Amino acid sequence: MNPRWLSDVKQRTGKCITFGMKTPQTEQAGQILAEIARDWRELVAGSEGFLTGPSRRGMHRQEVVWGEMDSMGHVNNVIYNRYAESGRIGWAQKLAMLDPANKTAWKELFGPTGDGLILRAITTEFKFPMTWPDRISVYHKLRAEPTSGTDSFILDVLIMSERHQRPAARCIEDIVVYDYRIGKKTPLKPFMIDVFRDTWRLQEDAKRTNSERVVQLLGRVRELEQNSWDRQDAVEDLGRDSK
Repeated sequence: MNPRWLSDVKQRTGKCITFGMKTPQTEQAGQILAEIARDWRELVAGSEGFLTGPSRRGMHRQEVVWGEMDSMGHVNNVIYNRYAESGRIGWAQKLAMLDPANKTAWKELFGPTGDGLILRAITTEFKFPMTWPDRISVYHKLRAEPTSGTDSFILDVLIMSERHQRPAARCIEDIVVYDYRIGKKTPLKPFMIDVFRDTWRLQEDAKRTNSERVVQLLGRVRELEQNSWDRQDAVEDLGRDSK
């Protein structure tokens, strides 16, 4: 899917309105614009499998601070990794809230007392130079369904600009489960695997559902374009006939 599909839909719908349409088509164009204005996060991030709901997102509409910009006038590259880190902690805390029976065990993952989650590596791809003022939302997703016996997992990270309604950066985080008591890596615990598997299932559902919504939106826009082109051709034919 074209990563700029959202801006393309806005531009194409706007052109249709400019060309002129009948009342039903104009109402349809308004419905399309209203839908993407309301659900753009779910459509953009959800179509990739990121969970954007309140019980799953790591950061939501966090303000970009003026001091986070550097001398070049855009958010410093280091800040994006901090966004990803804060989002990851928020994401993990949300998982803990979904599993109250193991609340204490989840809490230990955030400190060096028992089993902990350690960032082994992070790769960041910057999509465009974000500036103040803006807000960001950060989403994490499991790259693969976790299995018993593994001692690490990969997270894909999406840092979304609210102002531009598109990804400002993407990260890949390699996470290791580490037993601080013995100073070695340790496999994922059963309670973690259970929650991760449920998360993976929801990710796949979100990807399928929102991808279908995007395809339907694109189809509706193509139909509007065809109607506006047909109307424009009819107007031009009428003008020629009148001469």
